[in-house]
Amino acid sequence: MELLLFLIAFPLVAALLLVVFRFDAARNFIVVASAATVAAASVLLVAFNAGAGQGRAFECSSPLADTACTAISAICLVVILAYAVKYRNVLAGLLAIVQIVIVGFVEFGFAREMEVPYGLYFDDLSLVMALIIGIIGSGICVYAIGYMRDFQAHEPEGARDRRPTFFALMLAFLSAMFVIVFSNNMLWMFTGWEVTTLCSFLLIGYTKTEEAVRNAFRQIVMNLAGGIAFILAMLFCASEIGTLSLRDFVSIAVQDPTLGIVPVVLLAFAGITKAAQMPFQTWLLGAMVAPTPTSALLHSSTMVKAGVFLLVKLAPCFLVSPVPAVMVMLVGGLTFLLCSFMAISQTNAKRVLAYSTIANLGLICACAGVGTPEAVWAAVFLIVFHAIAKSLLFLCVGTAEHHIGSRDIEDMDLLFERMPRLARFMMLGIMCMFIAPFGMLVAKWATLVSFVDMDQVALVLILAFGSAATFMFWAKWMGKLAGIAGAPRNVEVTVRASEWFSILLMAVLLVAACVLIPVLSATLVEPYVMQVFGYPGQDVSTDNLWISSICVVGVVIALFAGVGHSRKRKVDVYLSGVGRDNDARSFQNSLSGQTVATARNWYMEDWFGEARVAPVGVVCNSLIMAAAVVMALFGMTLA
Repeated sequence: MELLLFLIAFPLVAALLLVVFRFDAARNFIVVASAATVAAASVLLVAFNAGAGQGRAFECSSPLADTACTAISAICLVVILAYAVKYRNVLAGLLAIVQIVIVGFVEFGFAREMEVPYGLYFDDLSLVMALIIGIIGSGICVYAIGYMRDFQAHEPEGARDRRPTFFALMLAFLSAMFVIVFSNNMLWMFTGWEVTTLCSFLLIGYTKTEEAVRNAFRQIVMNLAGGIAFILAMLFCASEIGTLSLRDFVSIAVQDPTLGIVPVVLLAFAGITKAAQMPFQTWLLGAMVAPTPTSALLHSSTMVKAGVFLLVKLAPCFLVSPVPAVMVMLVGGLTFLLCSFMAISQTNAKRVLAYSTIANLGLICACAGVGTPEAVWAAVFLIVFHAIAKSLLFLCVGTAEHHIGSRDIEDMDLLFERMPRLARFMMLGIMCMFIAPFGMLVAKWATLVSFVDMDQVALVLILAFGSAATFMFWAKWMGKLAGIAGAPRNVEVTVRASEWFSILLMAVLLVAACVLIPVLSATLVEPYVMQVFGYPGQDVSTDNLWISSICVVGVVIALFAGVGHSRKRKVDVYLSGVGRDNDARSFQNSLSGQTVATARNWYMEDWFGEARVAPVGVVCNSLIMAAAVVMALFGMTLA
């Protein structure tokens, strides 16, 4: 238990120190030291407890702790209310007030009389999340040291340096995530849930521009709605089921689906909002205005992963309760399909990554909704590989943007010459997302098999068409990296050491996870599935996992062989005709005119643009969730 408490408390202490010690040298030392400590503690926790079987629960119950958690939740809501008043955002203010009232009602009406003896708990899914939070989250914090120095240098002269607040929020984010994944007491989990919402709000609005403030409030409104659903689920659990223990609630809901249907639907709704599923996808897209480390943290190791973590936890309930299961499956499946289509029409690399994140989270939601052991096995690996690959890609895009002056894919011509090392890391992340033999495709194959086994024809078709769209937008980006260059001068010599360290860390983690996928399956994922369902649920044989591991080694060697040791002879570009100006890539065409050689991707805005596709998902998913809530309430009334 001491290690769990350390992982929760230590990042908070480091955050407070960052607020006090505001000069660069101290900040850099605190961030690096705290990141290394959190990562090491996460690894130790997993090393000592991997394959924990039934998991470990810790007797940790205190009325004082419950009151403190309620107070923290209330403080978060008061801060949000203050910002809502300051910026005259009526909807955010009303939602904050509603949530404050419900939180107070739960605390003083039920929670004080309801003891949860085992407040802290972890199983192998919690350990997987601890690795993601502790290593990837900490690595992003280290990356932010160099990135935010360059970011601050581009701020207007005389602008206040708010980096201490930025780093403090990043570390507080990690602490809140540890609270979510280690809490068995739903009141404590809700506190972590709300802290991540507030931290995300403040980080998205970091630049305080009109666009940043608008997008920050969009995030807060949507996640406050999810928070209200979460607290209503707690209210129902306390009043009707008689427990605020998440483990006990899942067990009761599995045994009596009718009794648990309403809180399961409400918790699923909360997870869907947190995971930015349609119709709530716009808050995550709006988060792209924040500095790149914020985007990487939100997409890879915090916030959205909290949503899918909760949904995977509820998977046994979905297996026996059709209403919330269908809701989660359809919302996740449609989000995967439509957001994959919309990613085709994006030229902004961060928006491509955002739509890809939302789409992959949708696939994880669909797996959780299916609820079988095979689907849960696939969902956990989708979480792992998406977290690592997406963090690597966000960091690469952030570094590229600072050095080529753009995040547009069309400006990444021949990045292999301009930033040869970075381009290879970016290529590695892209390949992991959609092609064999990397782990994401292995997880998608397991997903496909689980859908087929359950006769989910609609989900099989959704996976097929969504994966085709996925192949298209990733392949376009990969092709652009090796396309025609306008200025092939190497500009990566000024990349800061902290950025290289974090990018290399993510790349090593990605390769290690792909190579060791059989080990991860045997030591973490299969024991969790066995604990929950009684059998491993692995659809891909261990031999095939090892074959993919060996293939990954070969691909990585081919990709990185000879980096920095090229002896190629530079020659003029051959333009298939009479060259006019090699530097400008122009040649004489068949009509004796002058043509400039260009290579541009096809984005099909008329077919897959946001204005055409997004309303379909928003309307369909809104109707699906509304119908699920009505059916759940109707089913409870009949019971």
